[in-house]
Amino acid sequence: MRRRILLGLLLLTSLSLPTHASETSQPYPLVVIRTDEGDITLRLLPDKAPITVANFLDYVEAGHYNGTIFHRVIPDFMIQGGGLLPDMSEKPTGTPIQNESRNRLHNTRGTIAMARMNDPDSATAQFFINQRDNLQLDWTPGREGYTVFGEVVAGMSIVDYIATSPTAEVEGHANVPVEPVIIRSIERVGL
Repeated sequence: MRRRILLGLLLLTSLSLPTHASETSQPYPLVVIRTDEGDITLRLLPDKAPITVANFLDYVEAGHYNGTIFHRVIPDFMIQGGGLLPDMSEKPTGTPIQNESRNRLHNTRGTIAMARMNDPDSATAQFFINQRDNLQLDWTPGREGYTVFGEVVAGMSIVDYIATSPTAEVEGHANVPVEPVIIRSIERVGL
């Protein structure tokens, strides 16, 4: 009888343990975007967007984002950065990556996604943080979306503050903050 109870308890315990490999072996990297307005901490989701997360972390490790700006800011929509310097010159980037927008992650408030051109597979270094739910940017049958690859876990008030920046058109770019919002660095934390 005792043995049956013990086996039953072991069975119940094993059922409550995570069974999906990503829950037990896939870490969720944390990065901090350090801006002159404050810090934004992100949790990246490599189990849902492995190509995109690896690409983003490669740019982080290379120091690519240091000194770039949030060059496109639209209130009640999103803030975009990671590719231009304060003088509006574009930083060189690597090869574009494959779009992973079919990963069932949604462009909801506080998520980070890759910016791209019309070609779905054209994302390189630029990213945006959704200030509100933007489900129209998700994948739907017949239309590729914008790949979500992480979420803000601290500093959403900084995103909201940046989104209120007065903007103007600068050198052919619309919605550029009049006072540059500089990304001092993006660093991986919690290693």
